[in-house]
Amino acid sequence: MKDFYENEADEVIRKACEAAEDAEAEKTAAEPETDDGACAAEPETGAEETAAEPESEAEAAAKAAAAAAAAEEAAEKKEDGKKEKKDPKDQQIEDLKDQVRRNLAEFDNYRKRTDREKAAMFDMGAKNVLEKLLPVIDNFERGLDNVPDDPEAKAFADGMEMIYRQLLKNLEGAGVTPMDCLGKPFDPNYHNAVMHVEDETVGENTIVEVFQKGYMYRDTVLRFSMVKVAN
Repeated sequence: MKDFYENEADEVIRKACEAAEDAEAEKTAAEPETDDGACAAEPETGAEETAAEPESEAEAAAKAAAAAAAAEEAAEKKEDGKKEKKDPKDQQIEDLKDQVRRNLAEFDNYRKRTDREKAAMFDMGAKNVLEKLLPVIDNFERGLDNVPDDPEAKAFADGMEMIYRQLLKNLEGAGVTPMDCLGKPFDPNYHNAVMHVEDETVGENTIVEVFQKGYMYRDTVLRFSMVKVAN
């Protein structure tokens, strides 16, 4: 029995060795064909890769351009969405700021307008009061021009002259100044001609006599001078 198993084992080993040898022979016979096939197939694979490379680059460029355009469009839509979806509080703040700016501008215009109106009203009131004082000045001048030669009258005239000069000084402080027009050319903007004479000793259109003195209030005429004009 023992011999049987030993023989059987030897037989199995022998068959295994033969199978290994057959497999090695088949492998050796197949290697040249595999190498030739690989070498023949390599150029085709390289050509396919070379032909495929330009197509891949073009597709990549097209995809990149499409992606950039899509990104830009998405950014624009996002920005538009932000503008459309503006917070109502921000809009209310902008409206209030605009209203405040308008109110400030209107108030500034109102202030300037009222200042001009106040100045005009003050000048008008001052001119009305000063015009009423001018006849008093005229009477002082007439009285001082006709003082009699009397010692007692002279003392009285000196007191009147002091009052007259004080009044002129106060008027001058208020902006009232008398016109000096005697011997100067006639100007209808300042003078009122009530008499005309021919006189060869003076120039043409010259004021030779003043019947009533004129006065200026700042840059405006408070009262026109009443004059006589020669030639």
